[in-house]
Amino acid sequence: MKMNLEEKYQRLIAYIKELDRVAVAFSSGVDSTFLLYAAKQAVGDNAIAITAISDLIPKREQDEATKFCRDNGIKQIVYNANPFEVEGFSGNPSNRCYICKKHLFSHMKALALGQDIKYVLEGSNLDDEGDYRPGMQAIAELEILSPLRIIGFTKQEIRELSSEFGLPTANKPSFACLASRIPYEETITENKLFMVEKAEELLYNEGFKQFRVRIHGDDLARIEVLPEDFNRFMDEDYRIRIYDILKIYGFNYVSLDLKGYRTGSMNEVLK
Repeated sequence: MKMNLEEKYQRLIAYIKELDRVAVAFSSGVDSTFLLYAAKQAVGDNAIAITAISDLIPKREQDEATKFCRDNGIKQIVYNANPFEVEGFSGNPSNRCYICKKHLFSHMKALALGQDIKYVLEGSNLDDEGDYRPGMQAIAELEILSPLRIIGFTKQEIRELSSEFGLPTANKPSFACLASRIPYEETITENKLFMVEKAEELLYNEGFKQFRVRIHGDDLARIEVLPEDFNRFMDEDYRIRIYDILKIYGFNYVSLDLKGYRTGSMNEVLK
């Protein structure tokens, strides 16, 4: 018999209660916010958040993570992570996500143990199994737990319950590490990450609901928006204004992807 959402949520609560003390890898995204909320409900102050600050995460996301923890009385450990110190990362191989997550979660696990917490939880859901995600290997190797996947939550179910619980992320666009905007084998630099962050912040402030700005080479922006948003770029004044601002950010060429927004578009070139 198919579980309804309330039953599924109660299974999640029971699962976390069995762990007793947990640390949630918290980025302020839709999934990790929902998981942290559930952990707080399940074990109260025995749930803490661990948030990594780095060039890979937009400043806006970092601020939202801090605000959520403060508003909900959740202890948060914030630490600075420099991915450029990790061997192999900046070369951007196809297993970049594995390299990065192995480093991040190893550090989070050590921080959790320092708080006498054995279990680190992360927020991947059932839908994440459908794409190329080498980071999942690192999560498995380090024995990081993925309660939302274990219980079987989809992204839509997480959004539905988040709305019911009044969480600020219920309708939040899905974001990902900024390194995912750079094609594999093209070198990741701090400047490229900065350019992407500024360009996506612009689209966010313009009211786009779901989008990506991919950078090719050092100066070409490929904008992905939902097909229903294409018409906004057909207005000449609007198009030129966006182009001129991205030029200021360092892009010499600005293009609109005709297929539109989709997750993992950089994975389409993988064999």
